[in-house]
Amino acid sequence: MRAPLPVILDVDTGVDDACAILLAGMHPAIDLRAVTCVGGNAPLADVVRNTLTVLDVLGRPDVPVAAGADRPLLEAPADARHVHGADGMGDLGRPFSTRTPDPRHAVELLRDLLRAAAAERRPITLIPLAPLTTIALLLRTYPDVAPGIARILFMGGSAATGNATASAEFNVFHDPEAAAIVLGACGQLDIPVTMYGLDVFYQPVVTRAEAEDLIAHDPTGPAGLGGALIDFQCRRFASPAATIGDAGAVCAAIDPDGLDTTRLPVRVELAGRYTRGRTIVDHRDTGLDLAHDPHGPADVLVDVACAVAADRYATLWRTTIRGGR
Repeated sequence: MRAPLPVILDVDTGVDDACAILLAGMHPAIDLRAVTCVGGNAPLADVVRNTLTVLDVLGRPDVPVAAGADRPLLEAPADARHVHGADGMGDLGRPFSTRTPDPRHAVELLRDLLRAAAAERRPITLIPLAPLTTIALLLRTYPDVAPGIARILFMGGSAATGNATASAEFNVFHDPEAAAIVLGACGQLDIPVTMYGLDVFYQPVVTRAEAEDLIAHDPTGPAGLGGALIDFQCRRFASPAATIGDAGAVCAAIDPDGLDTTRLPVRVELAGRYTRGRTIVDHRDTGLDLAHDPHGPADVLVDVACAVAADRYATLWRTTIRGGR
């Protein structure tokens, strides 16, 4: 039997971040080493509280949680509570955690865990599901952690379209400089990187009827929380089904054969009036167009998700949080 995959999540919890934490905290193929938090979908204090609340529901006090960057590197923060609710996690009216986070800054917690992983020669898969601010600070401040990172599998970006703007996906748009720094650092430090972007993000869905079944199965436990999060999205968007969102990236770590990727050069647009935060995915071959491009080749090749086994991932999420039944 294969040993569980060591994983650290970086989140801005967030309805679909909560779905991802539920999956990572319950699936036997994942060894969840920590969850770090960054401002994004909600302000940082709310993100930390929401993250601790989900881990409490899971009965996972062993998983350290640390607060990271509370704002983008250059711009003022702009949250997405219009999508995720006033409390950032669906306004479900559940009791919040009374736990306190790890006293270390998220960058310091990541540094310590990744250095230890490198020493043990058991590198960790880092799964950022949020703006990449904390990860950028980590890789620029402590580049020596690179041997402790097996790969970075991030939810963000898109090869085709946006959601925060017509061009840009929210996580990258929230802090484009951080995303550019992380991609550049991955190229320089030889860290494999996978982009689970909007091209696949919306495809794994759970129906409202399936959500109601989860709630009925265990109203106060993980299944009930997961079902309530899906139900919130269905009500907010007046839809019969809702995406598991960020949880799809965790599915990709558990079941990589369910995700089709293509290795392509990727850049982040930092200056365009209408395109700031866009991930520029270069689909060209090495012909004349690329040879005469004045910008030259991108610094990093990214495994860009282009297709997903949507039903398979949705079933994986649903059956896991239901306790395998």
